[in-house]
Amino acid sequence: MNLRWLDGCVLLIYLAGMAAVGWRLARRQTSTEAYFVARRSVPHWAMGLSVFATLISSITFIAYPGSGFAGNWSELVPGIMVLVVLGLVGAVVIPFYREAVGMSAYEYFGQRFGYGVRAYTGLAFIAGHFSKMGFVLYLMALTASSMTGWNVYMLLLLVGLVTLFYTWLGGLEAVIWTDVVQGLLMWLGALIVLGMLLWMIPGGPGAAVEHAARAGKFQLGHWHFDPADARSFWVMALYGFFWYLQKYGADQTVVQRYLVARSHRDAFRGVALGAVLCVPIWTLFMFVGTLLWTYYDLGGAPLPDAVLDANGQVQADKVFPHFLSTQLPAGLAGLFVAALLGAGMSTLSSDLNCLAAVGVEDYYRRFRPGASDATRLRVGRVVVLAAGVLSTAIAALIAWRGERVLSFYYAVTSIVSGGLAGLFLLAFLSRRANRRGIWMGIVANLLFTAWAVLTRGTDPWLDLGEYNYRWSGVMIGILGHFVVLIVGYVASWCFRPDPDPGRTFWDWRRARVRERALVEGGGV
Repeated sequence: MNLRWLDGCVLLIYLAGMAAVGWRLARRQTSTEAYFVARRSVPHWAMGLSVFATLISSITFIAYPGSGFAGNWSELVPGIMVLVVLGLVGAVVIPFYREAVGMSAYEYFGQRFGYGVRAYTGLAFIAGHFSKMGFVLYLMALTASSMTGWNVYMLLLLVGLVTLFYTWLGGLEAVIWTDVVQGLLMWLGALIVLGMLLWMIPGGPGAAVEHAARAGKFQLGHWHFDPADARSFWVMALYGFFWYLQKYGADQTVVQRYLVARSHRDAFRGVALGAVLCVPIWTLFMFVGTLLWTYYDLGGAPLPDAVLDANGQVQADKVFPHFLSTQLPAGLAGLFVAALLGAGMSTLSSDLNCLAAVGVEDYYRRFRPGASDATRLRVGRVVVLAAGVLSTAIAALIAWRGERVLSFYYAVTSIVSGGLAGLFLLAFLSRRANRRGIWMGIVANLLFTAWAVLTRGTDPWLDLGEYNYRWSGVMIGILGHFVVLIVGYVASWCFRPDPDPGRTFWDWRRARVRERALVEGGGV
């Protein structure tokens, strides 16, 4: 459909507002402290909304309703594990990082195992996040194009430039405050669609829920452990646990949020708020997908040929955009498109600023230690600009040549970016882990992940016959963490311990106990 004038106005007002935030905050970005950690003065509620908006991407807007439409709620299980991980490590990891590092999470790995490991972990972060940026932007523009009728390349250029503009000008402060607006828009858009669906389904909400329940649409997967089946509850729970352990323990986009808060307590409250907001909206989008299935299954409206594949099967990921473009009234459709764009823009802007922080702190500062803060700030802005332009170009290339053209690149980056959660556990918990042992764990993980990624599936990049990887794709990441953890720990016993491991959880805890004893005893 062609976007109605009212929807177009809503969308343009939203984009102009995001650009205005960057323009308004530009004059405050006078140092790397301001540009990368917002002077460590962000209120916890804004930080929490920023964490929430960063973890919710445009993929969520399409994948979760598509999953709820096509199957059950098994893909919700990884998201639930964010609460488990936060409950286990949040109260320790957050203050630990705030005391251990300046601006980069990977500074900690350098303290433990030397600059080589710091450089590797920074590269793993860059590879993992940069590989997704172009795809997130492409998917966001493609979905918005299907709903609005606007040219996909025009949307890529418009959204990419606006995101780059406010991120380049306003730094992390602009990222956080635009995240606040975008997070609220996501909730508003999702609740509007939910209300409409519940009202439109034949028989009302009760009939919808009962019909879906009889079809098993609310199940969280089957309960036996099968590593070859991604629908297993336990496989998805393991995947989610390590995914969020890596996020909270070794991902710059989250660790950087720890550093912007005014205090340890505010940092924990903000991160907890972000996690608490994520799980309900993931559930809501999954529920929307289930309601869409009920709506069309009960005869609410026919599905057109545009959402069917060549074999006449429904393409689940296309159902939600079709519903939005045909059923939402004028104004509300534009509001939801703005929420969709906001989900992608929040992820993209956060990645841009974090990539610049890692580039400056973990690489440029190493090779130019005498560079002034003003010079480092200029370099950070250049990295943001270059990464933004390149990610937009990659998105345009995917739109032009198809997703397959970059699939090998994504396979390679997934090999490099794995195993960080296992590396974090070794660094954080084991005083015995040392530099040589860690490198053996890293190499072992690279070899394992390369074999698994390149030989999996029905059309593998490398066909080794009976020696191909046979399990579910989500198990690759899980096993990669274990490979780093086990090989790195065992190998560390084969070498002389590092002179002073320091900076483990045990060292940090002892230091805090001594500090508390001094305070209580009047020693300070």
